[in-house]
Amino acid sequence: MELWYSENHSRDVQFSIRVEKQLYTAQTEFQRIDVMTSNEFGTFLTLDGLMMVAEKDEFIYHEMITHVPMSVNPGIENVLVIGGGDGGTVNQLVRYGGIKHIDLVEIDREVIEVSKRFFPELSAGMSDKRVSIYYEDGLRFIRSRHGEYDLIIVDSTDPFGPGEGLFTREFYGSCSKALTENGILVNQHESPYYEDYANSLARTHARIKGVFPIHRLYQAHIPTYPSGHWLFGFASNKFDPVLDIKAEEWNRLNIKTRYYNTELHKGSFALPNYVKELLENV
Repeated sequence: MELWYSENHSRDVQFSIRVEKQLYTAQTEFQRIDVMTSNEFGTFLTLDGLMMVAEKDEFIYHEMITHVPMSVNPGIENVLVIGGGDGGTVNQLVRYGGIKHIDLVEIDREVIEVSKRFFPELSAGMSDKRVSIYYEDGLRFIRSRHGEYDLIIVDSTDPFGPGEGLFTREFYGSCSKALTENGILVNQHESPYYEDYANSLARTHARIKGVFPIHRLYQAHIPTYPSGHWLFGFASNKFDPVLDIKAEEWNRLNIKTRYYNTELHKGSFALPNYVKELLENV
């Protein structure tokens, strides 16, 4: 009998992967965790039945959420990652020698333990001496931080369950206070294609836009995420992500990437008309 992992992307659309083997399953205080392996996408992790990370395409998500802000300000030294328990975002950040400290805040300890066990290469950066891990709620953590971080990356789940508080205006206001004068906020922004995801994207855009004077969305193609068309948000009080990119400076770092480059960086902010219209109607 064949085993399939299936995720509903809308009421009428289902995405399925044939599973070779179920490697792990557990119900924690916060969510259900499953790890499976497949021929097409390798080992993948789901939370409450939703795809979080897959070996084959994780590099797209983690490169785009990390290198876009780092190329706008290569001088970033102190970073906060909220969520990101799989370690992929931290794994990209520790490649920058100029970064002095990274705080990783993950509400569910088991996510990190599972990632270390089943995704050792992806999670390797969490053992870097510059990384401090806090097992607590991101919204509660950031309330007490003021002017500490040059970059905050919100690598969260979708806006319900454990990640719900990370999509509120209160949270984005706390992020603004926690950033330095030159600080940047980047967050995963959902898909603009299916109605429920698009509505969530529009709400998030409106809330961040009400806090930061500069807020622009950019896109990437991630096959295992709903519709494959995924957006990120870039917010700052100072930097425009297209006008202020330090392309030559970033390229001199010689960081090897599989998806991101500085030409793609500029193009990723050129959004399709249907997405522009969605944002204009917020």
